[in-house]
Amino acid sequence: MQIAAPTDSAPQTPHCLPPDDPQRAALHNEVHARPSARIRLPALIIYVAVLNEGVSREAECAHLNRLPGQADLTPERLQDNFLRLRLDGLTVKWERHSEFTRYSVVQALPANALLGASEPELLNSLAVPPQWLAQIPGRTVAAVQLAMLHASLNDATALMAQAVRWLGGSTVVASLLGSNAASVAGQGAEPANSQGYAHPMGHSWALTQFRLQPDGFERMLVIAPEGTSQTRAGRIAARLLELETYRLMALRGLPVAKALGPMLAQAESELVRITAQLENKSASDQALLDTLVSLAAGVERATAANSYRFAATQAYYALVNQRIRELREKAIPGTQTLGEFMQRRLSPAMATVAATGQRLASLSERVARASDLLRTRVDIATEVQNQQLLEKLTRGQELQLRLQSTVEGLSIAAISYYVISLLLYGGKALKAAGLPINPEMAAGALVPVVLWAVWRTTRRIHARLQVGH
Repeated sequence: MQIAAPTDSAPQTPHCLPPDDPQRAALHNEVHARPSARIRLPALIIYVAVLNEGVSREAECAHLNRLPGQADLTPERLQDNFLRLRLDGLTVKWERHSEFTRYSVVQALPANALLGASEPELLNSLAVPPQWLAQIPGRTVAAVQLAMLHASLNDATALMAQAVRWLGGSTVVASLLGSNAASVAGQGAEPANSQGYAHPMGHSWALTQFRLQPDGFERMLVIAPEGTSQTRAGRIAARLLELETYRLMALRGLPVAKALGPMLAQAESELVRITAQLENKSASDQALLDTLVSLAAGVERATAANSYRFAATQAYYALVNQRIRELREKAIPGTQTLGEFMQRRLSPAMATVAATGQRLASLSERVARASDLLRTRVDIATEVQNQQLLEKLTRGQELQLRLQSTVEGLSIAAISYYVISLLLYGGKALKAAGLPINPEMAAGALVPVVLWAVWRTTRRIHARLQVGH
């Protein structure tokens, strides 16, 4: 018996599944598509989000090529909508979404910007050329300078004074993040950091003013105790930056809603006037139909142009609420939390957008109902006209039948006259031939017979025609 020689190759795992769906791998790996960064504190994050309408990946790739050592970067590497470039002393992250693209530059926080500084200048220590930021393709929708540094959270009064001075001395909005109180509501608390540190009520502070600085950026400050893990710092930064981006994207529906207000008011007034005329029958159906068609076209055009914006606003608003919940905030005495500040100012705007969307949809439905009413009235009027026309046709047929009967009677008389004339000429010919006959008397005697024969023949013809039909 021959024994097979052993092989050094690893054993093959049998494939015991049906063929993969073509999208299985992509859908499975979507959960890892945009991993959070690992940020070592103290750190400075320069974040810019731009609208990418009309901006191709090729243009964005060409802009990334301007970074040191990235001249060989190709658009194929941007197909997954996420790219992290690790350069000398900094990290650049690129993310493309459906409406906007985000650029994040993560670098070390300058020494002159640590806690204790008063409104420090941050762009002077930027690790990328300022013109590189200015030349990002697209239109800026959000720009944030996020500083993250270490400090103890125990002395809240002193820490708040330092943070307010760092942000410029104005009123700030602040939250204690990762509050364990949220676990009572079912949110759960994050695990302790790598050194086992966990503040009794939270793991870090987040402070901001929600104000644009003269350089066009907002400023945010995150204070975390020593030992905060790099992954936790990355999650905090991601949530805060996404919160601000989604807030601004949600608010893009507000100007649209305000601009639609006069148009909706005019359209509603026009619809009231049309329905009043429809009720009072004070205008012709054609005039009402033309007005309704014009009104419906305007409403449908507004719906087609703005329905996506309203739907996107609701989606972004839902993401804002989700990010606020993920922060698990607790109020710092004397300040509003980020979520409370944002909701009090964002909720009315979102309510305005939602109300405008509902108002537009309701107007479209009411125009459709008015069109149905007008169509019903036109159909009824058409049926009445058809009935009147049918009655006229019936009367015409009756008159035609009477005329036909009259003509038939005249025809019988005429045919009988010609037949009798022929018989009279025949009798005269026989008399001339020597027969003892009186043609006039014979023709007069045959008149009833001829009339009956012609009438009988006509009736048979009518009977045959009716059987044929």
